[in-house]
Amino acid sequence: MYWSRFLSLHALWVTVSSMMQHYPSVWGHYDVCKTQIYTEEGKVWDYMACQPEARDMIKYVKVTLDPPDITCGDPPETFCAMGNPYMCNNECDASTQELAHPPELMFDLEGRHPSTFWQSTTWKDYPKPLHVNITLSWNKTIELTDNIVITFESGRPDQMILEKSLDYGRTWQPYQYYATDCLDAFHMDPKSVRDLSQHTVLEIICTEEYSTGYMTNSKIIHFEIKDRFAFFAGPRLHNMASLYGQLDTTKKLRDFFTITDLRIRLLRPATGEIYVDEQHLARYFYAISDIRVYGRCKCNLHATGCKEENKRLLCECEHNTTGPDCGKCKKNYQGRPWSPGSYLPIPKGTANICIPSISSIGNPPKFDRIWPNISSLEVSKPNQVAPKLAMSTVSSVQVANHKRANVCDNELLHCQNGGTCINNVRCQCPPAYTGILCEKLKCERDPGGCGQNSGQGAMAHRPLVLLTALLAAAGLCTW
Repeated sequence: MYWSRFLSLHALWVTVSSMMQHYPSVWGHYDVCKTQIYTEEGKVWDYMACQPEARDMIKYVKVTLDPPDITCGDPPETFCAMGNPYMCNNECDASTQELAHPPELMFDLEGRHPSTFWQSTTWKDYPKPLHVNITLSWNKTIELTDNIVITFESGRPDQMILEKSLDYGRTWQPYQYYATDCLDAFHMDPKSVRDLSQHTVLEIICTEEYSTGYMTNSKIIHFEIKDRFAFFAGPRLHNMASLYGQLDTTKKLRDFFTITDLRIRLLRPATGEIYVDEQHLARYFYAISDIRVYGRCKCNLHATGCKEENKRLLCECEHNTTGPDCGKCKKNYQGRPWSPGSYLPIPKGTANICIPSISSIGNPPKFDRIWPNISSLEVSKPNQVAPKLAMSTVSSVQVANHKRANVCDNELLHCQNGGTCINNVRCQCPPAYTGILCEKLKCERDPGGCGQNSGQGAMAHRPLVLLTALLAAAGLCTW
């Protein structure tokens, strides 16, 4: 009895899972590179664009300070409490663990009290500038997915620049300027990320938002990644399909969120006033307790895993690709030029796999046959067999995906909800819909979201209702 019930549950789960494919979430997670599907010819691979999960990238960082001897404690020195020039009984001593403030304390686990932190020497050589460069290197291309957050224990600096490199530190570009007075420090008008738009999202700005306030609770500086994502994905990042479409088709936007290195340039410590008090220079220094950088290994949409090997991050490449970033085809799989995967069409994307070279094909095994993404095809009957296509063998797939995938067409990449495909480059959507393939209701961009009358709520709950109905029909529902 229990065995038959288990088989019934398994059958129901398979049925519901297959039907839920036609109600994809707002955007694909791209966490699977390939799956096996059944056709009239047997099992074949369905390849998809894929990427690693986002993670805390600080775990893999190498930090370098310039000048190298800028850390306090060698020789030991005293410094004043922030905001009180008369409390100068704090000591930094590199030879004593309890009094040392080495660079690794910028990256250790916080939550303890008092916080652990790296600290620079004091501004004892004033008026010579107290300049410090903190370089974070991954020796790997990283795609940022969340805000960069820096927590200061010394008060936020009066002047700072955050820079990025895309070529392992050979060249640098500014990410953002920070100052108490942008016009005076960098000859730039002050702005915040809220002043930007889709058209100006790549603009390098100077902000005063994180440099004012000398209070002990004014510690954090942000570089806003999510606010920039929101220009394309909406204020709650619900429409990630739109963001992925932009990243897929706009190289400058994609490169903006991609790094190999970050550099924090500290140019002037927190002073709390207009003039520097030359009688109490021990109150001026830099101290950082935490740096957060979240992102994923860039694998060109050809991998879901990224491993550390010999102190270096490497993509665990799929799709017959190889290299640290899956940036080339494997030997004997060079039947067409290498190409990155594509986020489009939503939600599975296009794998753009490397295919066998002409000389190495021979008699391809059954499981090497390729099936194109069919996530956008509607299936009218639950037991309908997937359509048989001419692309089912390796030798014929050489012509497939030779160019970047169309945004839409009239075969596999249908515009949804009554949209019309215009020249294979965009969908012209009905008034109530938006998105790359007209897959999103416009009301989701509104602050209140979609109400019950929008139809979106019913769509989101349809798989659950379907599962409940199937369980009830099978006599397995007990509530």
